[in-house]
Amino acid sequence: MSVERFLRQRAVNVIVDGSYTLPNWYDCEGRLRTFACRTTRVSPFRMIVDVPVVGKVGDRLTSYFREFGRFQGSISDIMDGSFLLELEMTREMRERMADKLTWLEKKQGDPALIESRQHVRFIPPSTHSTLTLADGAIHRCIIIDLSQSGVAVSAEIQPPVGTPLAVGGCIGRVVRIFHSGFAVKFVEVQRVGDLTRLIARDVSMLERAAQHDVPEETLA
Repeated sequence: MSVERFLRQRAVNVIVDGSYTLPNWYDCEGRLRTFACRTTRVSPFRMIVDVPVVGKVGDRLTSYFREFGRFQGSISDIMDGSFLLELEMTREMRERMADKLTWLEKKQGDPALIESRQHVRFIPPSTHSTLTLADGAIHRCIIIDLSQSGVAVSAEIQPPVGTPLAVGGCIGRVVRIFHSGFAVKFVEVQRVGDLTRLIARDVSMLERAAQHDVPEETLA
């Protein structure tokens, strides 16, 4: 199914954090790489997922979501920074998924159910950004969560602890590695009002600029 067709179907616009593995993506020890991801629209049959590594149409993958559990699926369509995942489920699993989506939709509209932790760490409206390394190389990444002092990201690369880099427009160093990504501590504590603007980056625009040697500051 195409993304365009799915957007016309009944589904829930819900953000749920998860992780996934793609075929033929391995770490330095020969194990399948795990990447972080986040849903944006979900039904009991398929979901749109924001990801740091898109994969290809037809790729079959394993995914895990905190609210839904673990299941298999395949990519039926791709967009810039996301894919449409067809869910492989039994009828009973789909019924449970439908109940869970109904509950999540209600939860989203009830401020009393929002975790207090979100006042410290939050998810920006745009979760796609870029990593700029010391040699000028630019890589796509997805924001897992964000605070004034640092950010957790998932990307195709896994730089070692201590690596200096910029996430969007915020400079920092890698301070921790975890199974689906890594944490970066900013050199300076950022103002809450500036964070979203500094972190968010139009990935396609930056890649085009790099190809033509256009200074990044002209895109701000």
